[in-house]
Amino acid sequence: MPDLPYPRILVKVSGEALMGSEPFGLHPPTVARIARELVAARELGCEVGVVVGGGNILRGARVAGEDLDRSTADHMGMLATVMNCLALEAAIEAAGQPARTMSAIPMPTVCEPYARQPAMRHLRLGRVVLLAGGTGNPYFTTDTGAVLRAAELDADAVLKATNVDGVYTADPKTDPHATRYERITHDQALAYDLKVMDAAAFALAREAALPIIVFSIREPGAIVAAAKGEGRVTVVSP
Repeated sequence: MPDLPYPRILVKVSGEALMGSEPFGLHPPTVARIARELVAARELGCEVGVVVGGGNILRGARVAGEDLDRSTADHMGMLATVMNCLALEAAIEAAGQPARTMSAIPMPTVCEPYARQPAMRHLRLGRVVLLAGGTGNPYFTTDTGAVLRAAELDADAVLKATNVDGVYTADPKTDPHATRYERITHDQALAYDLKVMDAAAFALAREAALPIIVFSIREPGAIVAAAKGEGRVTVVSP
């Protein structure tokens, strides 16, 4: 096994990343490509956990309103993450790597309920562990859920896959003057109110001393490169 900077990683993939060219839902070729990259990271020697968002199906905070309270909407969004994890699990298994979906919302006829010790065992046995249902509680994003699971499972880093190649001073899609950071601290990310992750996620990562590696999921091989400490990334660290 090579000398890896991050032997155990927690990869955060947005639900929107699974849409590919589709306006909604799943784009099977894109799901298969991301699955192959996760398998490649496992074959590199990393133990791999994955948290997937649900924004390609439903984002709770977006649909909450007068007739739908936020708690119910957030629980609906958590169910969307279960669907995404099951799709990604199937794609990972099709690529030849064992995988397990574990949900923070128990649904034993569909997947395993999340518990720390069984999840650790799956990781040690070389299975890719897909962690669905966010934190299991409303008002928390899947970014916060990813950092929480990374801390619980003794991960060495959170790999945050986004649509841009790192952390910028502003949204580079709308601000032509936005500049990119190579490295930044958790404290700076909070002080500058950077939107690549929510404040609760950054604060929890700071408390757990967890580095966050931000990179573009659109770049082929980016997950493996980030796991090796390479590629075009921004490192958010203590």
